[in-house]
Amino acid sequence: MSLATESPATEIRTPLAVLGADVQVPLANGEKVGYAALDYAASSPALQRVWDDVAAYAPYYGSVHRGAGYLSQLSTDLFEQSRRTVGEFLDLREGDQVVFTRATTDSLNLLASAVPAGTRVFAFETEHHASLLPWAHAGLAVTYLRAPRTRAEAVAALEAALAEAPEGPKLLCVTGASNVTGELWPVAELTATAHRHGTRVVLDAAQLAPHHRVSVRELDVDWIAFSGHKIYAPFGAGVLAGRADWLDEAEPYLAGGGATRTVARETDGSVAVQWHTGPARHEAGSPNVIGAYAIASACRALGEAGFDALEARERQLVDRLTAGLAEIPQVKVLNLFGEAGDAQGVARVGVLSFVVRGWNSSHFSAALSAEYGIGVRDGLFCAHPLVRTLLGDEDVAPSECGAPESSLPGERSLNAIRVSFGAGTPDEHVDRFLTAVRELVTDGAAWNYRNEGGRCVVDTRREG
Repeated sequence: MSLATESPATEIRTPLAVLGADVQVPLANGEKVGYAALDYAASSPALQRVWDDVAAYAPYYGSVHRGAGYLSQLSTDLFEQSRRTVGEFLDLREGDQVVFTRATTDSLNLLASAVPAGTRVFAFETEHHASLLPWAHAGLAVTYLRAPRTRAEAVAALEAALAEAPEGPKLLCVTGASNVTGELWPVAELTATAHRHGTRVVLDAAQLAPHHRVSVRELDVDWIAFSGHKIYAPFGAGVLAGRADWLDEAEPYLAGGGATRTVARETDGSVAVQWHTGPARHEAGSPNVIGAYAIASACRALGEAGFDALEARERQLVDRLTAGLAEIPQVKVLNLFGEAGDAQGVARVGVLSFVVRGWNSSHFSAALSAEYGIGVRDGLFCAHPLVRTLLGDEDVAPSECGAPESSLPGERSLNAIRVSFGAGTPDEHVDRFLTAVRELVTDGAAWNYRNEGGRCVVDTRREG
């Protein structure tokens, strides 16, 4: 399945109902305006459907896998049904399993702890830190591949690296959609290349699953990881799903109740433990049943809304955004695989990063918030190597306001602005954002800003 394939024509629907859609926030001038949440890539708002489902269950909350009482049995059934719902949402293969975790970062650290000794991991330097860093942290050998500038170059680079790799188990970790550029990666092609060389694949779907239908069966990846808080279920849970063998053969991720089959004292005073196989092996402790149920609810809601319609509407918003920014000469959109629409351009989800010439990104983002009620993100987005590559020799304006702590000693101030949206974003938010960018570029900020705790905040003294 190619992630960049056009979906068939379908009805364009209105935004899905999300919490916070009617929240009013104060502006620097004392007025209030409806908040434009354009930071979905960090954490999406909860779907109203998810919130309603959780609220309906809350009075029946009970311990999972622990009690004989009705509420405990109901909660256990709900927890395990949530596991099945997630498996159906991901189109898992027979024998695959779903492990509930805290988030994508937790999922990938779990897998890193389960990878057989001697495994070499391959990852592009363009990965989010959650998928870039766990492997070396777990003591594994890692080959970091340079940032490719086309999809074909990514596949060729992996082919060359695997051809030269020593014998032994290998694992590729790759993102489905960049958390910086939103561009879709050639997951199916990379997976086919990896499997030809006996290499397993884990897909970081944190930015992909909220925007696109994802079929583990069709993509043929070995594992997939994503977070509830990015898929409209911000209740502290995540998922690692896929092949069972490495997980069942590994030591449990955490030692404790729920992961154990039996624990017994030995005659020498030690303790003998038999661990579960299956998901329970890596889910020690009382599970986050509300988080798991929220993810399942979000999966059902997205499936019922229909990804064809959701993707088509999001493409409209992406096209509107990219076209609007292209009309502003001072704005440079960051792309890894080329400009959208050109020979190398590829589809992207509702995530886009840019810089504004003559502006420090922290200052610009603060002005969007204080003067327009728009929430975006600025910085390096936990993908420092990628953003440094994309910024290259870009002349990022210096500023005493909100200078990022991520700058290396002697390094010039590097930061960008990220705007991101999804199924709950109304057209008006994108239109207001484009208007705000044009006005700030043309007229400048109406207020002074200062550094407070490393962040750029509006000052109470008006310029002029």
